[in-house]
Amino acid sequence: MMKKTLIALAATTLSLALSLSASAQETKVGIGISGWTGFAPLTLAREAGIFKKNGLDVTIKKIPQKDRHLAIASGDIQCAATTVETWIVWNANGVATTQIFQLDKSYGADGMVVKPNIASIKDLKGKKVAADAPGTATYFTLAWMLKKNGLSIKDVEVVNLSPQASANAMIAGTGGIDAGMTYEPFLSAVRAKPEAGKIIATTLDYPMVMDTFGCTPRFLADNPKAAKALADSYFEALEMIKKDPKKSFEIMGADVKQTGEAFEKSQAFLRWQDRAANQKFFAGEHAAFSKEAAELLLEVGIIKAIPDLSKLADTRFIK
Repeated sequence: MMKKTLIALAATTLSLALSLSASAQETKVGIGISGWTGFAPLTLAREAGIFKKNGLDVTIKKIPQKDRHLAIASGDIQCAATTVETWIVWNANGVATTQIFQLDKSYGADGMVVKPNIASIKDLKGKKVAADAPGTATYFTLAWMLKKNGLSIKDVEVVNLSPQASANAMIAGTGGIDAGMTYEPFLSAVRAKPEAGKIIATTLDYPMVMDTFGCTPRFLADNPKAAKALADSYFEALEMIKKDPKKSFEIMGADVKQTGEAFEKSQAFLRWQDRAANQKFFAGEHAAFSKEAAELLLEVGIIKAIPDLSKLADTRFIK
């Protein structure tokens, strides 16, 4: 009996030691995101224990895009998710960051909503348009769509509203705005209220919204294994979505106060990018888009100089 007790005690001690050792090896990572549907697999990776399984102790913080770089600069977070052109803005303004994998591409998930009397984007000249602050995705999307239609930011009166507030204002008919820039899941709220306005353009018409995940150069230098684990965890989350979509949609939807069914509908307007898609994207498309985006950012005055675009991505972690 004594022998069995000693063996059991030894086994318990060993199990505890292994548990403490594993816990000690977990790398702490603070990640800044928004409620954008494309970022949801990161939430899934945390909630489903994928990050933890891969040795990461991840904290996800919802931080508005206009403030996310400040959280990185302060050290509050080490990594973030945002649009490709936003990394250019951050680096141009002294917040050094490096993209390590692509998250998603928008296929109609970002768009411009206008009042019924607006027939085309060209009709917005002299009108009030709601968009988030300069340096954010919706502001850049507005600048991009205007330029493709022979206009510029200077041709409209921009009212700074967040994507959610922009959608709400269009639905409620408040703020005296003629158009608004927003994205999923808020764009679907507008789709459900056609009397409030019409979606005149989305990323199906202008395929230019692409999101990536990145971290500070210091974090990547100090934690290359953790960086690889972040990328691997994201790809594992995408596999989980394929294998168990119902459960995955419920988990991701709950984070943005949507049912699984509602979340499934909103994610249909984007494409999450797996490892193969990542490798293809960073082989050429990323650099080409970054160049065009940087030139537009410079033109509209969001940045004063184009940073070294060759240092914006590190593709080691998607292999």
